Amino acid sequence: MKHLFPSTALALFIGFGLLPMSTNTFAANSWDNLQPDRDEVIASLNVVELLKRHHYSKPPLDDARSVIIYDSYLKLLDPSRSYFLASDIAEFDKWKTQFDDFLKSGDLNAGFTIYKRYLDRVKARLDFALAELNKGVDKIDFNAKETLLIDRKDAPWLKTTAELDDLWRKRVKDEVLRMKIAGKDPKQIQETLTKRYKNQLARLDQTRAEDIFQAYINTFAMSYDPHTNYLSPDNAENFDINMSLSLEGIGAVLQSDNDQVKVVRLVPAGPADKTKQVAPADKIIGVAQGDKEMVDVVGWRLDEVVKLIRGPKGTLVRLEVIPASNAPNDQTSKIVPITREAVKLEDQAVKKSILNLKQDGKDYKLGVIEIPAFYLDFKAFRAGDPDYKSTTRDVKKLLTELQKDKVDGVVIDLRNNGGGSLQEATELTSLFIDKGPTVLVRNADGRVDVLEDENPGAFYKGPMALLVNRLSASASEIFAGAMQDYHRALIIGGQTFGKGTVQTIQPLNHGELKLTLAKFYRVSGQSTQHQGVLPDIGYPSIIDTKEIGESALPEAMPWDTIRPAIKPAVDPFKPFLAQLKAEHESRSAKDPEFVFIRDKLALAQKLMAEKTVSLNEADRRAQHADIEAKQLALENARRKAKGEEPLKELKKEDEDALAAAEPDKTKPEDDAYLSETGRILLDYLKLNTSVAKH
Repeated sequence: MKHLFPSTALALFIGFGLLPMSTNTFAANSWDNLQPDRDEVIASLNVVELLKRHHYSKPPLDDARSVIIYDSYLKLLDPSRSYFLASDIAEFDKWKTQFDDFLKSGDLNAGFTIYKRYLDRVKARLDFALAELNKGVDKIDFNAKETLLIDRKDAPWLKTTAELDDLWRKRVKDEVLRMKIAGKDPKQIQETLTKRYKNQLARLDQTRAEDIFQAYINTFAMSYDPHTNYLSPDNAENFDINMSLSLEGIGAVLQSDNDQVKVVRLVPAGPADKTKQVAPADKIIGVAQGDKEMVDVVGWRLDEVVKLIRGPKGTLVRLEVIPASNAPNDQTSKIVPITREAVKLEDQAVKKSILNLKQDGKDYKLGVIEIPAFYLDFKAFRAGDPDYKSTTRDVKKLLTELQKDKVDGVVIDLRNNGGGSLQEATELTSLFIDKGPTVLVRNADGRVDVLEDENPGAFYKGPMALLVNRLSASASEIFAGAMQDYHRALIIGGQTFGKGTVQTIQPLNHGELKLTLAKFYRVSGQSTQHQGVLPDIGYPSIIDTKEIGESALPEAMPWDTIRPAIKPAVDPFKPFLAQLKAEHESRSAKDPEFVFIRDKLALAQKLMAEKTVSLNEADRRAQHADIEAKQLALENARRKAKGEEPLKELKKEDEDALAAAEPDKTKPEDDAYLSETGRILLDYLKLNTSVAKH
C-alpha cells in the first residue's frame, strides 16, 4: 500500500517559492538563523492537500484545528511547563487560531519562532542547572521541608525567571535525592548530572531546520489522529515512526514520554521479551553498546535513542531501565543486557498445552492454544511451498491433536498478541464459524469492503474461551471481536488495546506522510478503534490503561458503529453471564494470585495519584521504606495463602519477578489467569448442559 496514491499529487505545489529569509547575519545561538527551505515549504503544502483529500475523517483545517495544533505543539515542546514563561505564551497566543491559515499558505514562520524560543529557554534552564550543580551536591540541604510538584501538565505557566529558577533548583535537588537514595555517592551524582546537562546543551547546538520542520509538521499531522504523521527524509529512510516506533533489534515498541523514552509493548518472543526484565511502561534512561560505558539518554529525542539501541544482529546492547512498577518518585534503575536479533517465525509459532482441572469433584482436560502473533510465511506461500507456516494452519493442526486427546473445551490465549497478518485473522475466524463475514473495512469515501469466510462448515464446534489483555491488539482484536459477535467464545480478561485503523505511506518531495485511510469494524458494526474489545468477564490488570493503549494517545479517533454485516443471533452466553461472574468473583476473592494482583494494582494507583514529592531526605526515605514494607506484606500474604515460606525482605530479583504482569509459568495450572479462564468455561458447560463435549 506504500504507493496507494498517485505520485502526481506530489507536484501540486511546486510553484511556491521560498519564504522570506531573515536578514540577521549574527547569531547569538546556533539556531537563531534557522529557517525552512523551499523543499520543506512544498512538503508542508503537500501534507495539507493529502490530508484534505485522503484522510479517513477529512476534518476541516479551520480555527478549531488550529487551536488543537497550537496546544499540541506546546505540549510536545514543554509538557511539564518548565521552560516557557507566561509572557512567551501570551506572545504566542495571537497565533492560536491562525495555524490553519499559515499552513494553507505555506508560512512556517510561527512554528519556527516558537521552537527557537523553546531552545532559548531550554539553554537558560540547563545553564542554571549546571550552575546549581557547580555549587556542589554535598552542599544541598535535604533537611528543609520542601516539596516538588511532579505532575505539572495542568500547572500555570510561571511568570518570572525567579519562579523558574526556584522550580529548577527543586528539580535538581529532586534528581540528586533520587540518585542518593538509589545508592550513588556525591561524586557519582555530580558527574552523572553534570554530564547529562552538558550533553543536552551540546545537542541543542546540533539542532537543524529539519528538526524544527519535522516537529511542527508532525504535530499538525498528528492533530488528525496519533497514527498520521510526517516522516523526515532521515526517518523515512531508517525507521518506521508514528506515535511509537518498531525496532528490529530488540523487539520493542517505544514512544517519547517527557524527557524519557517509554516502552509501549514488547514483540512476543522478541529479544526484550525473552529477558523477562522489560515490561510495558518501563522507562529507558541509558543505553550502552556491549561492555562500553552507559550513555545517559534522558532528554534525547526518540529517534536518537533508537539509533543507539539498533545495531547488528548478534551484538549486545545494555539498557538502563526504570521499572514501571516503581513508585513515581523512585528512580531506582536496573541494567538489562539484550542480544540484538530478528524475531524468528518459529519463536512466535502457536503452542499447545493441556490444562488439567478438578471441578465439582470431577477431572477435566482443557486444550490451551497460545497464539503470540498472527504470522504467515509470505515467501514460502508465494513460492507454492505446500508446508508454508501460518497461524491458521498451525492452529488447525493443534486442534486436531487436542480433539484426539478428547479435551472438554479449548482456551485460546491471545495475551500480549500485538497482531500481524489481517489475512490470518480472517482465516483463523473461518475455523470456528460456518461461513460469513469476518471483518469490515470502511474507507475514507464511505465504501465498506467485507472480508468473508466463504468455506461452509466450522472446523472446531466445541466450547471455547478467549483470554485477552490490554496488549492484545489489531489482528487479535479483529479475531476476538468476530468470536464475540458470532457468540463462538467467551471473551475473558482485560479490555484490548483499541487499534482499529489502517495506515498507508505516501511519498513526498521531502520525506513521507503516513496517514490513516480506513477503519476496521466488527461484523456487528462496532469499530475496534479506541474501545477495543470488552471482555464478557474482566480480570484486573497491572497495565494502566491510562498509560498504555489507543485511548491513552492524544487525538485518538473515536469508537463508532456502522451497519452490521450479520443479523443478531441468540447469545448462548447471555443467560448465564451474571452467574458466571458471581462464581468467578467468589473464587478470585480467595485466590492468592488474584488477591495479590488486585492489591498490587490498588497500591500502584494510590502511588500514581500523588502529585508532589517531598525533598526532605528523611521523609523520602521513610516513604520508600513504607512502600517496600507494603509490597513485602502483599507478597508474604500471597505466600502464606499458598503455604510458602515468607520473605524477610524483597530482593531485586524478587521485585523483577513481581513486576511482570503475567510472568511465564512452568505449567498451565500455575498461571492463575489461565486456570481461572478454564474454570469459567467449565462453569458454563455445567450451566448449559445442552453443549456437547468435544
